[in-house]
Formats: sequence, structure tokens, C-alpha cells
Amino acid sequence: MAFWRSLVFSSLLLSLLHTSLSFYLPGVAPQDFFKGDLLQVKVNKLTSTKTQLPYSFYSLPYCAPAKIQDSAENLGEVLRGDRIENSLYVFKMREPQMCNILCKIKLDAKTAKEFKEKINDEYRVNMILDNLPLVVPIKRNDQDSTIYQLGFHVGLKGQYTGSKEEKYFIHNHLAFTVKYHRDVQTESARIVGFEVKPFSVKHEYEGKWDEKKTRLTTCDPHAKHTVVNNNSPQEVEENKEIIFTYDVEFKESDVKWASRWDAYLLMNDDQIHWFSIVNSLMIVLFLSGMVAMIMLRTLYRDIAKYNELETQEEAQEETGWKLVHGDVFRPPNNSDLLCVYVGTGVQFFGMILVTMIFAILGFLSPSNRGGLMTAMLLVWVFMGIFAGYSSTRLYKMFKGSEWKKIALRTATLFPATVSVIFFILNALIWGQKSSGAVPFGTMFALIFLWFGISVPLVFVGSYIGFKKPAIENPVKTNKIPRQIPEQAWYMNPAFSVLIGGILPFGAVFIELFFILTSIWLNQFYYIFGFLFLVFIILVVTCAEITIVLCYFQLCSEDYLWWWRSYLTSGSSALYLFLYATFYFFTKLEITKLVSAIFYFGYMLIASYAFFVVTGTIGFYACFWFTRLIYSSVKID
Repeated sequence: MAFWRSLVFSSLLLSLLHTSLSFYLPGVAPQDFFKGDLLQVKVNKLTSTKTQLPYSFYSLPYCAPAKIQDSAENLGEVLRGDRIENSLYVFKMREPQMCNILCKIKLDAKTAKEFKEKINDEYRVNMILDNLPLVVPIKRNDQDSTIYQLGFHVGLKGQYTGSKEEKYFIHNHLAFTVKYHRDVQTESARIVGFEVKPFSVKHEYEGKWDEKKTRLTTCDPHAKHTVVNNNSPQEVEENKEIIFTYDVEFKESDVKWASRWDAYLLMNDDQIHWFSIVNSLMIVLFLSGMVAMIMLRTLYRDIAKYNELETQEEAQEETGWKLVHGDVFRPPNNSDLLCVYVGTGVQFFGMILVTMIFAILGFLSPSNRGGLMTAMLLVWVFMGIFAGYSSTRLYKMFKGSEWKKIALRTATLFPATVSVIFFILNALIWGQKSSGAVPFGTMFALIFLWFGISVPLVFVGSYIGFKKPAIENPVKTNKIPRQIPEQAWYMNPAFSVLIGGILPFGAVFIELFFILTSIWLNQFYYIFGFLFLVFIILVVTCAEITIVLCYFQLCSEDYLWWWRSYLTSGSSALYLFLYATFYFFTKLEITKLVSAIFYFGYMLIASYAFFVVTGTIGFYACFWFTRLIYSSVKID
């Protein structure tokens, strides 16, 4: 019976996941185009998985309009390094064009070197049409399906037949395909796909060059002579002339506008993803259920036994968690710092929860570039009120009186630590002249969000929390601390803390692989239904593993549980950072030192944040548990 119940529950979870995966609000209104309407293609940053350093499109000497205009970018886009600008690529809706000439450039030593460096680092060019990113369709050999890669490579390396010398070739001819869905009644159309096939072509022409009159012999629309793969490629060398051209064709599609992002979001083979995640969740759920069942049976037996004791002498003969009732709520060392970390963890927990709910409901659509990061920053700022409230509530329970000091530390400790790492990384990126470097205007906006909104809200929350009556402990604390007996080797704090972090990490490590892939390998991540379930499992696992180890600790008459409860589940952050290191050496091809520092710097920030939130979950679980069991027994 239990098996069938779990099977039905699993089916419901899968249907929920499928719904959350396929449904989203696009975030922008659809735009209708009639035949002949102008379509403006915008260019975005150049990206590379080998360097992780984005550059603006016009950092290379591509054909540029007379006036380069930046599109309005939100906070998240700027932090991601997006630089969206206008371009010379202009189409007319449903009017195919062949061999349009953009411009001709002549390479000098500097520009040839720049192109070669970008080709060597496998940079990709990103473009946007009607808010859809440009993709390169690639047919799978083993399956009758197509995968899509974001952007096209700047160029490629290769050798001429019979030569061993490696040459650099640029993709200077682009064959665009614009897919549209037509409304039969109004004859208007909506763009549902934007694809490209890049070519390297050594264009040739007769006579003197005139951009408006010259006809190319390698690509002539009048003679219906199109570019094919067997054309001579365009080499990148000093003093070489490069002519940039493009074709555009329009294809009618059955895909509706509301479903146009499906091809982008379902890029990978998700069978492994589905089975691995569900399997992982079921295992963790099973373990959590077993742990909870053992704990409940053992605990109820202990409470019943202690309550049956008749005399003080019998109580003294007993050993276990009841004997430390006079010390279990003694304030820990560095209690102020614990309050600060708990408050910061509450702030993070609230940010993750609210952001994930918005994402599941579809408000953070991938068409809204930078929306997820912007939302996370704004929610983090406004969660400051809960950080201040929770830190001072705990501080007052520890008999603290200087609430303003705690409020200030709560508002500044974590952001200041992250800011130091961020500024160092940003300085390194500035040195590389990358568009990923955050401009001073954005820096000012971040500082304003911190000091102008977050800090005051933390103080407001702290004031409210401190005005509340102090939390009363269920038992009194003795004046003289009880001596802690010698502990078994497996109850050593360092050992139990490290063991405690394994299960929470096990709940997320498979999903972590997909998250890291989306961040560092330029892929979309939009399965927030999965992520939300993994987050719930993480919360349950952190809580239960901390309660179990806390119970064993108290049974060993060790009452120093405050910090250990925080560190037990928080130690999963150590495994996260170790996994990130493993991912770096096995999945990424980063060779530059700056890029490696950039990667490990941001993964250090992510691990620190993970430590704070998981530690807080474990702490509150243990806090609730100790108050529950000590209020359930009769203390003489």
C-alpha cells in the first residue's frame, strides 16, 4: 500500500514539474510584422567558455553603423556583461535577400591579431532579433533531432590540403533564417525563430571596389550564385581584405509565438536529467523518512522513561540528554557573530524562496535577459528587514542589549565580504578590457541598494525584533557550567560537522551540475520546478541531519550545540566548493589565469552564500528541537 501511495505521489510531482517546465509568461508583448516591415538585428556580447570574459561586439573591427547606439539594459544584464547595440544587419519581413554586402575592411597587424586571439579562444558572436537570440542549428547524427547552440563562432582554425601549417579563417558570410508564424486572417506574422549558418568565404570581385555597385563573383544574387562550403575560405592575415556579406531567407513555421522559446529551453537531452533528479530525490526522501522514524521512536521512549523517574537520585543515575538541561541553553562563545550569521541566513532563505516562486509562476522569463539576477538583488535588499528581526530576537534571548551594533554587523558583514571579492575580480576583468567589468554607474547603483535600502531595512527589522519580549527558555540555566565528559572519536566536533554536510550536498549535487553548466557553458536554465523541489528536499535534509547529530551530541552530555548545529549543515558548502573544483578540471577548458581566478572567486561567493543559508536552516531546526524536547520532560 505504501509503495502505491509513493508511486502516486511521484506521478503528481512529475506532472507538477512538467507544468512548471513548460509554462512561462513571456515578459514582453508579441510584435506583429507585415510584409516589407523593417527588422533590426541587434548585436550582443562576444562570449567564450574558454575564457569566461565577455567582450562587446565592436571590440573587434566588424562592420559598424555610423552611430553605435546602446540598448537600455537592466541591472542584471549589465552584471552579466551584456552589451546590446544596433548593427548594419537590417531585413525586410518576408522578403528574402541574397548576398547583401555589409562592408569591406583591410586587416592591419593589430586587427589581425585581435581576430586570431578571439578565434583561438573560441569566441562566439551573439545577436538578437525581436528579443530572440541567434542560434546555430546542428543535426544530431545518432538521432533525428536538432540541437541549438547560442551564437556562431568568430572563425575557425584549419589547414589547407597538403599543408601542415595552421591557419585562421573568419566567418564573414552569414546565411540567416528567420522563422515566422503567419496569421491567415490579418496576413501579419510573428517571429518564432532566428537561425544562422556561418561561412568563411574569400570573396572576389571585378574592377574597382564600390560598396553599392560592385558585384561579387563568389556570391551573385543576379546569377543565383550562392555561398557553399566548397568556396575558398577567408584567411585572417595582415593586409588581407575581408568582405562581410549575408543572406536571409524566411520560413513559415507552425510554432506559435507563445512556444517560440521551447527550442531554446529544451536544448539538451533531458532524459538523464529527469531520471537522475527524481532518483536522487526519492533516495533522499527515503533516508529522511527513515531518520525521522528512528528519531521519533527513540525520543518518545526517552521522554516516557525520564518522566517515570520518581526520585532525584534516580535522575542522577541516568545518563543522556536530560542531564545537561541546566546548560543546554547557556549562550555560546561569539554569540554576537552567531546572531549575525543567522540573520544573514534568514535574508538569503527569503530571497531564494521568493525568487523561486516568481520563477515557477513564469515571471522571470528567459526573454527578459538579466531578469533573474535583477530580481534576486532586489528581493535580497528588501529581505533585510527579516535579517534584522531574526538576528536581534536571538541576540535579546542571549541577554544582549546593544541591538544597534548587531544590526550594523548584520547589514554589513556578508555584503562587505562579498564586495571585497567582487571588487578584486572586477579589477582583474577591467584589466582585460572585458565588457564583463561592472561600470562605475552600476557600482553606484549597487552601493545605493546596499546602504540606501538594505541597511535601513535591517535597522527597522532589528528595532521591531528588539522591542518584542525576549524568548524564554523552557528550562533554567545553571550558574556553574557542567563539565563535558570525554567524547568518543566519532563525536569529535570536526568529524561530526564534516559528516553532517554530506547528505545535504547529496540532495543537490546532480542539479548543481546543470546549474554550473548553464552559468559557465552559456546554456539556458529554466527548470525551476525541479529546482524548487530540490530546494525543499535540501531544507528537510539539512533540518533532519542536524537534529539527528544534535540529539547524539546531547546524549553524550555535550551541550555546546549552538555553533555545531550551524556548522553541521553549513559544511555542505565545503563539498559544494570541492565539487566546483572538480567541475573546473573535468568540464571546463579554461586556460587563462585571470579566467580561473574569476571562476573560483565567484564559486567562493556562491559557496559562502550556500554555507550561510544551509547553516541557518540547520540552526533553526536544532533550536526548535532542543526547545521541544526540554519542554516535554519534567525537570525536578
